[in-house]
Amino acid sequence: MKKGLITSILALTFGGLQAQPLPAAPKLVVTLTIDQLRTDYLENFSPLYGEKGFKRLLREGRVYSQTEMPFDKPDRSSGIATLCTGCPPSMHGIIANRWLDVSTLTVRSCVDDPDFMGYSTDQNSSPSRLLMSTVADELKIATRNAGKVYAVAPFRDAAILSAGHAGDGAFWINEVTGKWCGTTYYKDFPEWLSRYNDSCSVDSRIKNMEWTPLRPMADYKYLPDWRTEPFKYLFSAEKDNKFRRLKVSPMANEEVNLLTAELLDKSGIGKDEVTDLLSLTYYAGNYNHYSTRECAMEMQDTYVRLDHSIATLLDLLDRKIGLHNLMLCVTSTGYADPEPADTGIYRIPGGEFHLNRCAMLLNMYLMATYGEGQYVEAFYDRQIYLNHKLIEDKQLNLTEILEKSAAFLVQFSGVNKVYSSHTLLLGSWSPLMDKVRNGYHRKRSGDLLIEVLPGWTIIRENPNESRAVRMAAIPAPMIWLGGNVKAETIKVPVCADQVAPTLCRVMRIRAPNSCTSQPLEL
Repeated sequence: MKKGLITSILALTFGGLQAQPLPAAPKLVVTLTIDQLRTDYLENFSPLYGEKGFKRLLREGRVYSQTEMPFDKPDRSSGIATLCTGCPPSMHGIIANRWLDVSTLTVRSCVDDPDFMGYSTDQNSSPSRLLMSTVADELKIATRNAGKVYAVAPFRDAAILSAGHAGDGAFWINEVTGKWCGTTYYKDFPEWLSRYNDSCSVDSRIKNMEWTPLRPMADYKYLPDWRTEPFKYLFSAEKDNKFRRLKVSPMANEEVNLLTAELLDKSGIGKDEVTDLLSLTYYAGNYNHYSTRECAMEMQDTYVRLDHSIATLLDLLDRKIGLHNLMLCVTSTGYADPEPADTGIYRIPGGEFHLNRCAMLLNMYLMATYGEGQYVEAFYDRQIYLNHKLIEDKQLNLTEILEKSAAFLVQFSGVNKVYSSHTLLLGSWSPLMDKVRNGYHRKRSGDLLIEVLPGWTIIRENPNESRAVRMAAIPAPMIWLGGNVKAETIKVPVCADQVAPTLCRVMRIRAPNSCTSQPLEL
């Protein structure tokens, strides 16, 4: 009798739990990745926002205010690849937007591919350098190609990495012509997009496009500014650089919205019961990669315009699809453009670090130790690549050379640490080492990685790219909106590699093949 009563209670309890149906997969999942979006700016500039953009997301969405990348020194490409695959660069292979191709000793984009021509561009592109499956790929597999996948971004790398290997199309702005372009890697260029390019692309409108503050200058008081007059940019005055400048301004987000409206009308995405995926990218960094010190007013206006763009997008999605039929995930790329060095009047310690000089002196040291030869084959982005063929021909011990080289380089002024490939692949574990390892790929990264002290300026061949090193963490948000998501703000840090498995859980599909992180509870 007692046993039967317990069995009945268990059956009622667990039977009731099993009977509760899972929420239906949404018709459309929209990922909005905002390049360089920062939680501190998002919060600090809140008095400048309206009620239908950021404030709506924060009011109605599930907000994770501190999302951390699982690897060291992310940029736009490596960050987006991690968001899409749920794994770090050590697995997916996208260590940066550009890296040194050791087979040719030339710097290549992460999406360069000579095997595929471009539509409305002379760039040859594909996602072939992305080594793992993405959320987009898994959706195509799960639906047997019935689920539609499109990506729209101002930038080539963002569009292609977001569309993955199996997407239907990736579209970005040609920085020379202003046309929306694509690659033959995906299906034929859509006819509707060709017509859009002929009649509505930004090249037909840029002569009248002007960027001035949306609000009175007195409202922009949340970052120190030295100017007494509001800024004014006429893009057509830039001549050969007008579209490049447009892409690194908040005006690019409006262009993404305009094409998204056309795509929702003409592509059939989100119109049936099979879940589709639309990946969008906005820009929220400094104008033309200037420093915040130079463009404090522009940065605040960027967030004001970003707020307007998000409000427009939410309204567009609600009208075309219905927010109850979709899931929106807003994320950041988790980094910010580096700043120039602080001026000498503040007496903050620092100096100049020249990688080319380090590489030259290292080669001289190795020649003095092991005999004549070009031991340093190349250097790029704080990384030094050794000549493995020479080392092998001389029958030298590579591990010994790596150790001696690291010990030599760490003596240079401005060098904090030097990591060798041997240490990163086989050395002992620590939390800091783990982040460095996650950003290292054994076939694409250098043999020696140099960590420069904060406050020191890394001098590059292009003086405009020379920036001071800062190790301060960049707070980045993650926001979910739609479906049955409960509105809540969560301060506990989460990892960006949890975005992919969470998206897959929402869509009722398996996670990407290299993703080991657990999904978030929404």
